[in-house]
Amino acid sequence: MNRTVFHEPRSLDEAISLLGTAEARPLAGGASLVAMMNARLVEPAALVSLRNIAELDGIALLPGGGVRIGAMTRHRIIAAEPRLSGAYGVLRQAALSIATPPIRNMGTIGGAVAHADPAADYPPALCALGAEIELAGPAGRRRLAARDFFVDWYTTALEAGELIVAVNLPPWPDGSTGFYDKLAKVAGDMAIASVAVVLAMADGRCVRAGLALGGCGPRPVVVPQAEALLAGTTLDATVIAEAGRRMAAACDPVDDTRASAAYRLTVVPRMLARALMQAAGGRA
Repeated sequence: MNRTVFHEPRSLDEAISLLGTAEARPLAGGASLVAMMNARLVEPAALVSLRNIAELDGIALLPGGGVRIGAMTRHRIIAAEPRLSGAYGVLRQAALSIATPPIRNMGTIGGAVAHADPAADYPPALCALGAEIELAGPAGRRRLAARDFFVDWYTTALEAGELIVAVNLPPWPDGSTGFYDKLAKVAGDMAIASVAVVLAMADGRCVRAGLALGGCGPRPVVVPQAEALLAGTTLDATVIAEAGRRMAAACDPVDDTRASAAYRLTVVPRMLARALMQAAGGRA
């Protein structure tokens, strides 16, 4: 096995420069990458640690509304952050659903998002919120909607030499709620199926909805027509059932060791209905 060179840059520009070298990989928390290296699935020539880059860490409320979460922010910090309430509670709940306390202490949101496991917890939550992924690379900085960032199985829109700088959550109306639910074989396991719901209600009616499913295809399942169907309604059983049918029809699950594709398609409408009722009732 070739010797891996380890770098610890202290600025984002230095990290981007180092990532331009052959077969270099960024190292965030290392929860996934180190496991893949131990299994000889990847053997990078160089690792570029991001732990000393202050810009990549922390949670901040934005002046115009919304929240910015640095890519190196640990899962445990997100899970315990009281400012992630209301609509943003869906992300806090997703963070709390990740694996076990040791993994939540180690892993970062940027690393998890870049890994793009379709059964992971953050991707559907970010898609339901309408989040943007902030990227930096040799060509400069750019932002990309989370719904466009996740492309395929473990594949993202990251270009060569780019890394994730932050996750930006847009403003949601006051009183909005978010709810995340995951079906797993055991606590902390990857999702058989997961659902993320964000709702803004006014006078008993839905004025805005964000919906996404995880574990049911190569990327988070988002159906704008299902979200639009809920707008203006009181979220009665008929509307919820139809939204569930539309979401299930867009799924492309596989049979694996956790569950069959048919089982996933069966539980998705039921999980979505429960999540909508939880969010609508303000119990997120």
